[in-house]
Amino acid sequence: MFDPAGVPEVVLGIDPGLSRCGYGVVRRDGATFRAVAYGVIRTPPSDALPVRLAVLLTELEALLVEYPPAAVAVERVLFQVNTRTAMSVGQASGLALALAGRAGIPVAQYSPNEVKLAVAGDGGAGKGEVQQMITRLLQLAEPPRPPDAADALALALCHWWRAPMRAVGAVDGPPAPRLAAAIAAAVAKADSR
Repeated sequence: MFDPAGVPEVVLGIDPGLSRCGYGVVRRDGATFRAVAYGVIRTPPSDALPVRLAVLLTELEALLVEYPPAAVAVERVLFQVNTRTAMSVGQASGLALALAGRAGIPVAQYSPNEVKLAVAGDGGAGKGEVQQMITRLLQLAEPPRPPDAADALALALCHWWRAPMRAVGAVDGPPAPRLAAAIAAAVAKADSR
C-alpha cells in the first residue's frame, strides 16, 4: 500500500491501557516490514482519571500527526474478570477509536487471539513468544519492551496481513476454509473467556 506521492504508508497499532498504552508504527517496504516507532504511553495511577485520559488523548493525537497512518489497528476489548481493568482498557480504546474516527482513518479491531495467531501461528502464544516473533519479523536488534509495545507492533503487523485478506474476501469470496476455521477458532476461544 502506497499513497499517491509514493510515500510508504504505515499502520499504527494500539494496545490500549490507561497506565500503559502500547503503540507501534509499522511500515511496509515491498515484502519487508519495518518498525518505524514503538513504545508505551504511561499515565501515573496517582493522577485523577480525567487528567490521565487527557494525557493519553494528547499523546495519541501526537502519534497520529507524527506518523499519519493509513489505518489504525486496536486490540478489541474482551470480557475480563477484573471490572476496573476492563473499564480503563475500554476508556483508552475508546479514545484511540474516536481519534481515528475523527481523523477519517480506517480502524480495525483484533482480539488478542487473532493477533497471536497472525504473528506467532498460535492463538494461545505467550507474551514472550509474541516478543520473539515480532523481533524476528521486524528484524529488531532486541525484543521490544515492555510487552505492551510488542503487542502494539503485533497489532499493526496483523493488520498488514489481514487487511488484504479482508479486501480479497469481499471481492473473491471467503478466505480459504483452513484459514477461516483457524480464525473462527481463535475468535471463539477469545469470546469464551
